[in-house]
Formats: sequence, structure tokens, C-alpha cells
Amino acid sequence: MPRKIKVQENIEEKLEYIGLNLDKIPASIKKFEPLDFRIPKFYDEKQYRQYRYIPIKDIQILLTPTNRLDELEEKYKKASPLYEYLDQKKEENILKHTKFLEMLTQVKIEDIQKVEEEQANLNKKIPFKVKFEGNYLWQIYYSENTDKYFMLVPTEEADYSTFFFLLKKQLEKRRTGKIFVPVRNVGYSSTYIRKNEFEDLENYLWLFTKDWPLIYEVYDKKDELTIQIVGETEVYEKIKSLYNKKLKSKEEATQFYKLLKAMFILQTELPDYFNFRTDVDKNGEIEFYFEDEKMEYLDLPQWIFDQYDIGVEKIEVAKELLEENHNKLKKLQEEGAIQEIEYLAKEKQISTFLECKKSFFGKFKYYFKYSKKSKNKKLEKKEEIKIDEKQEKSKKKNTKTKLKKDNYTIEELLELYQELAKVESELKNLLMDINALKLKNKNRKKKIENATRFIEEIDSHKKSIFEFWKYTNKDEVAALEEGEVEEVSNIKKISKVFDFEDDFEKFGKMMDKIQRRVLTKDETDSLYLLSTNLNEILNKVKNNEIVPKDIENSLKELKKEAKEEKMLTADEEFDIFGGIAQDKTKVSKIKNKKHREIAKDKYSILEISKNTKQLGYKLSLEKVIENIKNALQKVVVVDDLPIYKAFIDGKLENNNMNLFNINEEFEMNDIVEEAGNKINLYKINLKKGINAISYTNIIFYDNQNKTLPVGQDLSTKILVDISKVQLEQKSKKEFHMVHFDEKDDDFSKISIKTINVYEYNIL
Repeated sequence: MPRKIKVQENIEEKLEYIGLNLDKIPASIKKFEPLDFRIPKFYDEKQYRQYRYIPIKDIQILLTPTNRLDELEEKYKKASPLYEYLDQKKEENILKHTKFLEMLTQVKIEDIQKVEEEQANLNKKIPFKVKFEGNYLWQIYYSENTDKYFMLVPTEEADYSTFFFLLKKQLEKRRTGKIFVPVRNVGYSSTYIRKNEFEDLENYLWLFTKDWPLIYEVYDKKDELTIQIVGETEVYEKIKSLYNKKLKSKEEATQFYKLLKAMFILQTELPDYFNFRTDVDKNGEIEFYFEDEKMEYLDLPQWIFDQYDIGVEKIEVAKELLEENHNKLKKLQEEGAIQEIEYLAKEKQISTFLECKKSFFGKFKYYFKYSKKSKNKKLEKKEEIKIDEKQEKSKKKNTKTKLKKDNYTIEELLELYQELAKVESELKNLLMDINALKLKNKNRKKKIENATRFIEEIDSHKKSIFEFWKYTNKDEVAALEEGEVEEVSNIKKISKVFDFEDDFEKFGKMMDKIQRRVLTKDETDSLYLLSTNLNEILNKVKNNEIVPKDIENSLKELKKEAKEEKMLTADEEFDIFGGIAQDKTKVSKIKNKKHREIAKDKYSILEISKNTKQLGYKLSLEKVIENIKNALQKVVVVDDLPIYKAFIDGKLENNNMNLFNINEEFEMNDIVEEAGNKINLYKINLKKGINAISYTNIIFYDNQNKTLPVGQDLSTKILVDISKVQLEQKSKKEFHMVHFDEKDDDFSKISIKTINVYEYNIL
């Protein structure tokens, strides 16, 4: 009985909060107008295309004994007007009324208040991402035939907060308010751009951003339309930023569509010549750049004109190079033809000698035949060299200058650059032919030299028939050597580029194996300390910038942390467990790989106790620095790879022991959460063989039981002492990132982070 009374009180409290009197239901709730809702053939319950402010009084509520994820056809078929669930007088509605009371029992007033607070915020502004935390709970539909909105409330759900919030608002005396909600199963309108162009926009943006965008039609309180495109885009390498593009008019939408279409055509048709990058502006809207030039629709005609001019110049240069290299090829062919005649003559003489030396009369025949000719006598008559007419014929294209126009179209630009691609391809093939012919001529020249030396050796024994006879009776005679094999090419070899997703696992395992083999326990302990909050004090010790106050403050803080983390009592002078932080039989996991090793502990490594003195602490830090320096001399990286280090309004200090990140995204994720909107990101292209320590598993765990998994599973950091190398700045770039001041708040203010990237090569 007490339980029943408590439930009854609970229901009455919620009815009072909602403002509903079940004995006196308002006429507005009883009223229900037919919807004549036609279910679309193709729809996606999870895809929202339209968000709008809808008057609360215009939404009819229907309850359906289904689940939210059931098919729309079933939900609508079983739906009944709200009044049938509130009616407790008609016998046929008793079960429905009981269900309503059950729903009322389950809902919490604080959940309704949360929806109310959310809608209050939505009435002030639309979130940057448009969608909000509880948007999926709103089952709002639109019937085009009757121009009416209605809400389907699945009674088999666990969350009824949006339903009771709407009911509460409809029961209030003033029913003039609006709610901002997604409207389900409504397609894009053709108000600004055609329906098929929305799909085009998605495809275009995916090409440039490598991310599928979400495109919404958003109607404000005045029922004015804005197309809002929300997504992520790569702003530098694999670093991404959110963006929101707002198109507030038909003109803006059309221009944006045409700009994307033009860039899409150029990049897909001519990827070797046109590649567009993205960034975000101070409002978080997406921008497009070609090289360092910002792409704007209004500037597109002039940009096309300029690119056309550049293309014409490139074609002229390529054709000049074609003519020049055709002449080179012709000369090489002539040179080769002369060499071929000379070589064939010498080859014939050598073949004759080798055949004649086999018989008695043959030797005499050769001796008297070739002795009549002087060894230095030149050919009396040069044979006419005939070059294939096709090779001799100039391949130069018609270089007639095209008439210059005031404007060019994308089609004309495509045609021009397709011609350029053709000419450059022909030039590339011609250069390959030239290189191949150079190699052939060089090898033939070497063969001629070998043949000449062979003939000279034969001739040197033709002073008398007897000496020649003796020479030809030798068992071995020098052979005609082949030419040298040599690669002649202007094509630069392509080196492998480190890719984090594909290469990091293998890299980490190789580095971990090396470091386990060459590093001592003291060295790995010292390296571990550099990854803790002792990094700053250790660099001060390394650079001899330490003062007694630094040591005092650092030791004081360390002892405080030790007491909190290791729970040392005031009477304990040291930790009785030392480096044994856990039982050796305890099983731990690193990325689902089991092991029985002990995690490193900075207090145990530095032997921090109640009685640790400043001098002893300083000596320990100096020993740590010495260990790190020794470790760095033992290990080199096994691949070429880029590394990254970011600072808020700071710069890279060459004298410091800097922990870089192998993953640029992880480095930026850490730094963007800090205060300050100006970030300096340093990228250094490490070369294979440079001294560095990668923060693999052995840096964070001892391996006494030999069960520690091999790899770099706990960190993507790497230690490089850049004071030992010479850096050359390669480039400087700038990009922007959208950052939410409150990460989990849909209504958070955004700030635009400006990132300057300094890229260096190691000389």
C-alpha cells in the first residue's frame, strides 16, 4: 500500500509540473485534424536534411505502441491522437491511458527541464554543428498534403522527455513559442539550388576535404532559409578542423556550387596541374586555395584567364624543348650510324681472323689480305648515312599562336592543359629515347675501343709471317669485350614516404627491439623521467640554467606527489617496496597483450624519500642527463620520417632535449586544448641513421619477466637532440583550426586557432 501511495504522489507531482488536469483536458488537446500523411518511398530515419523553428501550437501529437527504430510505416499505422491516451472514461482507451500513466511514472522532471534548457539555448542561437545532443529524440514529421506538423511518440522507448516537454508547452496559456527541431523524412527543397546539386556538393566536398559533409536546410525564426554545410577538412597533412559553411541566399549558394564544380572538374581531369587545398577562416567557414591564392567565385574568370596564359607559356617552352631534343636525338642517331659502320667493319675483321686462324692456309690468307692496309689508314669513302624518314621528320606540332581572348571557359582551359599534358608526355618519352640512345652509343663506343685494341694486338704480331704464325697458335686469344651497363636517366628516384598508419607499428617494433638490446636499465629509467613533468627541470640541468630555488621547488613538489600517490605516512623515510610497485604475478595489458611487468615509477627511480636532500636530488638529475646522453649515442632511427613539436606562442629551443611526436594529429590534439590562439608547429624531416630514442614499451616498463610486448603501444613520442644536427628551413605555412571552448557543449563558443608551421630538413 505505501508503494502505491508513493507512485500516486509521483504521478500527481508530474501532472502538476506539466500543468495537466486529467479530469479537465483542454479543447486544444482534444482537437485533432486529419494529416493525410503519405510515407515517402525512399527515406532514411537517421538522415536529417531540414532543421527549423516550428510553432508549438502547430504540432499535433500522436502516440504509437512501437519502438523508435521501427519502420515509419508501422509507427504511423499504429499511431493514435494524444487525447485517446489521456481519456480515462471510454473503455476502449483504458489500456492506452494506463500506458500514458506508466510513461509519466518513468519520466524524470529533471530530464524535461534539461530539454527546456536546451530549447532555451536553441532559441538564442543555432549550434555550430547545427545538430544538438537530443536531436534524435524529436520524432517530428511534416505532411505536405495538409501542411501540418506532427510528433510521433513511440511508447516502447525509455526516454519520453521531449514528448512531455512539448505537452507542457502546449498546456501553457501562452502557446506562441517555437522549438528548434529536425524535421524527419523531408527532402531538400529547390529554393536555392536543385535537389541533385546537393548530392554534387557532397561529392565535390569529399574530394577536397576527404570527409563526407552534412548538409542541412536551416530555417530561422522568420522562416528564412540558410543552407549550412558542416564537416571536417584536412588543413595540414592529416590534421583536421571542423568547418561550417553558411549559404544565405540563392546567389551565394549558386556561386559556391559553381566554384566547387569548377575546381572539381579541374582537379579530377588534370590532377597533375591543379590541386586545391582547404583552410578555415576566422568564422570557421571553409576556404579553398590554389597554391597560395584564395579561390573566390567572383575572381574565377580572371583566375582561369591567368592559368590559360600560364598554360600557353608552358606549351611554348615544352615545344621549344621538343625541337631542341629532336635535334639532339638526330645527332645521336647519326653518331650511332657512324659507330655502327665502324663497329661492323671491325667485327667483320675479327670474325675473319677467328675463322682463318683455324686452318694453315687461312692464316696465310688473313696475313696477306689485311697486311696490305695500313693500320692507321682511314676509310677512303664514307658510306652515305641514311636516317629513317620518320625519325628525321620533325615532330614539332603546329606552333601557330592562338588568338588571345578576353575570357576563357573551363572547357577551353581543360583543352589547353590536355594539349600541354600531351606535349609534356611526348617530351618525356623523347628524353627517355635520348637517354636510351646515349647508353647505346656509349656501349657501342666501348665495344669499338675493345675491338680496336684486339685488332691492334693482332697487327702487332704481323711484323713477320713466322711471328704471326706463332701468335695464332696460342691456346687463348683475347676476346671481344661487351660494353658497360650503365643507367642513364634524368628521372629522380622516388624515396619511400613514412606513413603513420601503415608504417608506425613496424617502426615501433624495430626500435623497441634495438633499444632493449643496447640500452641499460638506468638509461631507460632516465629516458622515462623525461616523459614526465620533470622535463623542464631536466632541461635546466642539461643547459646549466638551474638555480637552488628551482631544485628546492621541484623536490618539494615531488615529495608532495609521492605522499599523495604512494601514500607515504609522515613517519616513513623511504618506500619499503622500492621499485616493486606491484606483485610480479599480477597480469597487465598493453593493447590487449598480456604481460607481467612493472611500470616505471619516477619516485623510485630518483629514490625520493622524506630525507632526500637538495644536493642529492640535483646529483640524481645530473646522472639522469648523463644517462640520456649516453643512450642517444647508441640508437639511430631505422627510417626516414617526419616528427612534430608544437608550442603556444613559443619556439623550438635547440639546446633542449625535445620530445617530438611522430603523429602530427596527436601533437595538435594536445596543444589546442591549452589557452592561446597562436600555435607554432615545428616539423623536422628526420633521416635514417640520425640518433634518436623512440618511446617504445621498454621505456615505460621493466622487462624482468621477459613478458613485455614488443612495440610502441603507449606513446608516439620520440627524443631527438637537435643541438647535434644542422637544420635548414624548408618552408613556412599557416593554417587555421576551429576549437570549441567547451568540448562537450553544443552551444560552446568557438575560437579559431592560427597555426604557423615551420618545416626543416636535416643537412
